[in-house]
Order: sequence, then C-alpha cells, then structure tokens
Amino acid sequence: MQPEHDIPGRILRTLKFRPKGMTITEIAKALKANRNSVSKHLEVMQAAGQVESRLVGNAKVYSIAQRVPLSAFLCFTKNLILVLDANLTIVQANDQCLRRFGRRKEELVGRNLRDAALPVVSTPDALAAIEDLEREQVVTDVCYQGDSSSESFYQMQVIPTTFEDGERGCTLVLEDITERKRYIRNTMFLARTAMDLVDLPPVDDIYGYTADRLLELVPGACAYILSYNEAEHRFAIRAVAGEGFREGLTELLGRDPVGLVVPAARIFDAPYHQTPLSLRGLQEFVLRPEPSSWSFYDLCFRAIPEEICEAILERFDIVRICITGLVWRDHLFGIAGIFLPPGRGVENRETIESFVRQVSIALARRQTAEQLRRNEEQFRGMLDSSPFAVALISRDRRFVYVNRKFVEVFGSEPDRTTTAAEWIRLIFANDDDRQEALRAWRSDLERSVPGQVRPRTFTVRCRDGSKKVILSRAVTLPDGTEYVTCEDVTEEARAYRLLVADIADLRRREQELLIKDRAIASTGRAVALLDPGGVVTYANPAYLTLWGYPTAEEVRGSPFTRFWERPDEVGNVVRMVLDGRIWHGELTGLASDGRTFRADLLGTPIVGRDGRVLGMMAAVTLGRMTDERSRSRAPKVGVPKPIFL
Repeated sequence: MQPEHDIPGRILRTLKFRPKGMTITEIAKALKANRNSVSKHLEVMQAAGQVESRLVGNAKVYSIAQRVPLSAFLCFTKNLILVLDANLTIVQANDQCLRRFGRRKEELVGRNLRDAALPVVSTPDALAAIEDLEREQVVTDVCYQGDSSSESFYQMQVIPTTFEDGERGCTLVLEDITERKRYIRNTMFLARTAMDLVDLPPVDDIYGYTADRLLELVPGACAYILSYNEAEHRFAIRAVAGEGFREGLTELLGRDPVGLVVPAARIFDAPYHQTPLSLRGLQEFVLRPEPSSWSFYDLCFRAIPEEICEAILERFDIVRICITGLVWRDHLFGIAGIFLPPGRGVENRETIESFVRQVSIALARRQTAEQLRRNEEQFRGMLDSSPFAVALISRDRRFVYVNRKFVEVFGSEPDRTTTAAEWIRLIFANDDDRQEALRAWRSDLERSVPGQVRPRTFTVRCRDGSKKVILSRAVTLPDGTEYVTCEDVTEEARAYRLLVADIADLRRREQELLIKDRAIASTGRAVALLDPGGVVTYANPAYLTLWGYPTAEEVRGSPFTRFWERPDEVGNVVRMVLDGRIWHGELTGLASDGRTFRADLLGTPIVGRDGRVLGMMAAVTLGRMTDERSRSRAPKVGVPKPIFL
C-alpha cells in the first residue's frame, strides 16, 4: 500500500487525465486506497483550492481546480480588482484600480475596506453585497455619483477566494458599465419621448415639454426654446425651464420672457451666416470669463440689452451655452439652448440631437396638420359659399360631405350611411323617373374617366313635395371620389320656355315690321326715322331724292337739323315731338347742293307699348309758295296719335 502522505499527489495525477471528474469511490478504486481516507484528503484539498466538486445526482464529482496566477489576472485585465481577506482587509489592488481611485498601493494594502473610504466599493450598498457573500459569487450593479454630479455605473462581482494557506477571502472585480447604462437609459428615453410626441395632443405645449426633457438629459442646467415663424421672419421665446430661471428672467427683463419676440433676419446675415443645415448639430459656446467666439449679447441677436445679458450670466452662474436648431429637412422650426454652470458638461450629445430631431419632426407634423386643417377649412368654406349644391361621394358610393346649398336645394341632408342609389330613390317622384335616373347614373359612371364632366338634367321631388329641375354635373376624381354639383335651374327652364314663346312672337312681329318697312320704302312721301337724340337712323329713297343725296349712308347718323335752313327752329320741333306731341307745318329745307325749298313736315312720336317715346317719324312733302302772311302762319300741333312698334 502506498504511504498515506502521498495520496494528495496521486489524486492530482489521477484527476489530471480525467477532466470530467471522478467520484470518491472511483478515485479510491483507481488508487487502491481506503475510501474514507481518500474522502478526508479530498476535503482538505478542496479547502486548499486544489480541487473542486460538483453534485451529480447524489454523488460528488471531483476535478482539478482551474487556477489562474493572481499577478497575471491583475495586470492584464481592464477591470478594477481588489483582493480582500475574510476581515475585508485589502490584500491586493491592480494598477487600474489605483489609477481610478487616485491612490497608491502603500495607502491601500493592509487597510480595512470600511475605513479606506474608496469610491464605489466603500459605499453602503457595495459593503452590504460584500458582507453577504457566502459560498457563491455575487454580481450586482453599483451607482456612484461624484462631486461633479455625474453618475458612474459599475458591475461588481464578489468572488469567493481561497489563498495558498487555505484562508478564505474574496476578490472584487469592478467593470465600468457607465456607457452601457447610459446607452440603455438614453435608448429608453428616446423611445419614451417618441411615444409622447406622437400622442401629444395638438393643444399641449410641445415647447414646454421639450425644455423639461432637455433638463432631464442635463440635470442642473437651464434651458430655453425659441420658435421660428418663417412667414414673418422672427423668433419668439416659447418656453424657459430651470430652477427659478423664469422668475429671475422676468425680474431682469421687466416682463415675462415667454412671448418675447426676437428679430430673426440677423441669424442669416453677418456675422452669423447660419442656415438650417448648419444649425442641425449641437454647438457649444464659452461665455465666461471670456467668450470663445460670440458673446451672449450676440447670441441673443442683440435684442436684449448688453447689461441685462451680463446680469443673466452672473445671476445664474452660466459659463457655457449649447445651441441646436429645431430642423427637419431644410426647414427651421426654432432653436433650443442649454445654459451650463461651471463643472457641468453635456455627456450625451447624440441623445440630445436625436431628441431635438424628434421634436423637429413633431413640429413639422404639427405644421403640416395645421396647414391641412386650414386648407380643409378654406375648402369647406369655399364649398359652403358656393352658389351651387355640392356633394362628395366616396368610392363605396356613400355621401361623405354636402354643403349648405345642397340642403337648401333638396330640403334634406343625406347622412354618411346614405348611398347614392338610396338618395336617387328618395328624390324621384315615381318609379319610371327613378329607374331612368339610376340607369343614367350607372351608365355614366361605367363610361367615365377621371376628370370627365357628366352633365344631366332631372326633375326631382324635394322634401316639401315641390318639384325642381336640377342640372347635375358629376366628375370622378383620381382617388375614385365623385364630385357632384347640382344647380336649381327651375326658373331658367321656365324662362327658357317663355323665351321660346317670345322668339316666336318676335319673328311674327319681325314679319310685320318688314312689311311696314317695305311700305315706308315704297311710298312717295319722304320719310325719316329719328332716335331720341334727334339723329336720323333711317331715310327712304324719296327722302334721299328730295334732298339730293345719292346713298342712305350719307344721311344716316346725321342730326335731323342738318337738313333745314333754320336748325334752331327744327330743333324745337324735334323736342316737341319727342315730348309726345304731333307737329305739322311748313319749313325751309336745305338740299345737298345748297338750294332751298319749302317743305311740308309732319312730325309724329314713335311710342312703345309701355308708353315711352322711342323716337320720331318725319314725313315731308314739297310745300306751296305762299305770300308772307301764309309763310308766317302758325304750325299745327295736335294730340299725339302714337305709332306703336
């Protein structure tokens, strides 16, 4: 039998070739040793960290412990490592740990962790996790907040450790997971704000929401939001956020800063020369003690007095400002600014820019929705003001809109469940008219193409039982919607019938006038027709012969007084006749060649059926040569016997 003291070495050599492990019985059988003796040696070896065991069913399976040299583990890992004994006394610390905590090894080794006051590991949460360590390792996340208010996150593993002398302790492995935590937190932030902005009602203050979320990303800062009105070329302060920030600005400015208008033209001119694209990223400017480029007065577009700008920086201890534009595509909707106190920085620029981009998209969507709303209001206002009845019918042939005139014309309004076929059945008085209208409507619809007007005239029955003649014009729009206008042409139809009758009457009267005209033209008496202004509009051949004019064109359009020796006297005659009286007497005519002759003139008013004088008819014959007494006799003026046309 092998010596008792050689059993540990033989066990290690046996397990070396059995990587899956062996039970106590298997090891005793392989060594040809007593089972109880092998069991006692395995317990000692496990306590010394030479072997490790695991349960498989009811049996313990032992294998060689995988051990890594502590020096190699300490030097080549990027994590922070502290080795503690059972009393939490620091035994070892790697270089990464010393650099992060800003300590020397001589200051740490031999000191108790509770008294060392190290960041992260000496906090109550970390100490509680270390003291609760039993046989299994503990993994927990630890948050540490430094003097600059910035948070750091570590994943701490507390690993049970057995030293060469068998004494137990633990090893602390700290992995810096700050970036991972920030990434998860920022991702959750952006997911939450994306949902908020989608669900944010149009009446809610999106600018105030934006300022509050910026302070959530940069705690301890102050923020402001400007809106930009492109039509009016101006900015306006829409929100300010920060502890006491709005109240302080109100005191310094002498008014509430929200609503303050800032000129916008300067941002696009010298010295700024900004564009929507240049404002998309987060820009940082140092304001104190000396401005890095532009002063706060310049960044306010010089709309706020310089001394007030300095007072704002002093009162709120502002040293830097970060500015970014609310830009979507090539449109500027505003500017967001973050004021930073000393020692405070922006750690998540990408998240801020992504959030501002979300807000910009939401503002663009709001602007588009508002424009669509205004366009719809204008469209509905235009349709409601239309002198024609208007209806919109969807692709499924249901009414989606009718204007006020439609209700006025038909006396009732179809609801959104009414189909076009049902409406046709409602407005036609009898089955024949109804079936004819349905056939015509379906036929037109099948043959129509988008944009083609389909006019139809129907006689419909209104709600009050009256009948109207309706001129319907239907057009199919590109999306399948039917645009239908209906015009009440009942009066026009009645007027058309009257017009046809009037035309027939006018033709009859035209025949009569033609007969009268031919009679006047063929008479031997010189006849001229005058308009109400005393101008000749017609002269028959006898008139032209008497005065010696070859064509009617030389006479037509001339004042009637032109053809007499004494125009003033003839003018009085014309006025008397146009006043409604008949005049008969002799006057001296003046021929085209200058000779004079005595003429007998009969002036008769031409009176319309309404009693209005339309003109004068002058009938002239050659007069007798008389003595002075006969020439001076008074003319005859009688009661009018009107000539009716």
